[in-house]
Amino acid sequence: MRLRFTAKLFEAFFNRYFPVNDETIQNLRRVAVVGTSCSGKTTFANNLAQLLKVAHIELDTIYWLPDWVERPKDQFLDLVEKAAAGDDWVFDGNYTPTREIVWGRATTIIWLNYSFPLTFYRTLYRTASRILSGEVLWSGNRETFGMTFMSRDSILLWVLTTYHERRRRYSKLLQKDKIGEKEIFIFRHPKQAEKFLRQVEHAKF
Repeated sequence: MRLRFTAKLFEAFFNRYFPVNDETIQNLRRVAVVGTSCSGKTTFANNLAQLLKVAHIELDTIYWLPDWVERPKDQFLDLVEKAAAGDDWVFDGNYTPTREIVWGRATTIIWLNYSFPLTFYRTLYRTASRILSGEVLWSGNRETFGMTFMSRDSILLWVLTTYHERRRRYSKLLQKDKIGEKEIFIFRHPKQAEKFLRQVEHAKF
């Protein structure tokens, strides 16, 4: 009951204080989308970029080389800095070394702050789907059964061990007195994110 009541209060707060108006659209010029792993950042960011008709830049695409090799840090940051130099974009990703670059240029930050049960369910579903379909990811990489269930690099283990720490970190980072004049949106449920996208879709550009 308490959770339902809290959700209703937040929905009312969202509807009243976060309408998509001309000022909001103007601040959506450069958007950084963050959230715990498997929260749906890439899908949301891609949908938003299409509505805004701007570039969608996925940090994972820049970071990963073939065979799950990590791109050297200096090279990675150089590529991110060049991408962030653009006038209009939507970035998604959580790489800490890129925060100063991406957030420094961003006009809006959107945090998909979903619950752990929902996030972990999405992790299981997405990973299983990718394994079964053999979906090709960044630089031709694929997720495998062994990588997921028999490796220290398992995405399931990663979500289990980083979810709460990352949530605490963003709670501190996204305080107005620390983030400055940037517009901040925090969505606690996918329905709020979907409603935001619908509002953007119907807004006048």
